[in-house]
Amino acid sequence: MGRPTIADIAERVGVSKGAVSFALNGRPGVAEATRARILQVAKEMNWRPHSAARALGGARAEAVGLVIARPASTLGVEPFFAQLLSGLQAGLSAQSVAMHLLIVEDVEAEMEIYRDWASAHRVDGFIVVDLKVSDPRIEVLEELGVPTVVLGGPGRHGSLSSVWADDREAMLSVVEYLAALGHRHLAHVAGLPAFRHTQRRMRALRDSARRLELAEAVSLATDFSDSEGAAATRTLLSRARRPTAIIYDSDVMALAGLGVAGEMGVRVPDELSIVAFDDSVLTRIAHPAITALSRDTFALGGQVAEAMLALIAAPQARRDLRTATPRLVVRRSTAAPGAWQE
Repeated sequence: MGRPTIADIAERVGVSKGAVSFALNGRPGVAEATRARILQVAKEMNWRPHSAARALGGARAEAVGLVIARPASTLGVEPFFAQLLSGLQAGLSAQSVAMHLLIVEDVEAEMEIYRDWASAHRVDGFIVVDLKVSDPRIEVLEELGVPTVVLGGPGRHGSLSSVWADDREAMLSVVEYLAALGHRHLAHVAGLPAFRHTQRRMRALRDSARRLELAEAVSLATDFSDSEGAAATRTLLSRARRPTAIIYDSDVMALAGLGVAGEMGVRVPDELSIVAFDDSVLTRIAHPAITALSRDTFALGGQVAEAMLALIAAPQARRDLRTATPRLVVRRSTAAPGAWQE
């Protein structure tokens, strides 16, 4: 049997389709006993309102869409996304709004989902992550006219609302700290170069190198996975003049880098300092505990949810919310470079 319809309920109860419609939508014109019978049959038949029909009636879908174009294998081990999703869901569910999450292979598939969900009125709004350089999703979402909040910035989101933290400022705080310790040979195990936040971090490192007169400041791009983080670390530590400090774009890669350092006999922090761009239980329980840029990612998810709900309620009121810059938490993985490295 297919999806039950209003006609199916009307036939079961023995009333008109109009009476069923009135009862299901809480409108007057139906005797209370009949209304109760219709609602009971609808429950027994597991009837649910069709999203397209709801759209024609101006009703909300009571759901928000989040589509992520990343390998599911890398997302599954990232504490950042787990905390972000938890915060998002908590903020949305407090208003009885669901979150539809879908992981796809690439940006083209992601944009197709936006078109499909918008035309079927599956969601009332979209949350966009992993903002890209010259991001084609911005134009598509503007054309669809569905309320959208971009996590990432600052600026250049067209007419879309955004919630963001300053990745450049955060990276500068790390480089300045390492330079103050005496490090002059720095490396950055970065994420995907197509991401705007990756580019901002890489540029911040290059700019700092000139200003702080560093001898070396190199970035190696990865896919955020532990395997590529480990491979990049092996490459860096195999050089004749290896870096005295490495900054990793995620806690997972920092932990992988710590493991490689141990495997290669490079002592942390005596011979190598390690900093993670994300903080989590992984950085705290590592030995030594890893210095990291920390923020309340669960609360960040809640802020995005709040911005999304406010935008759905008032679609014309564009929002641009800057959140707190991640703060550096110093742990035992960083120290001044040893005398042999001078």
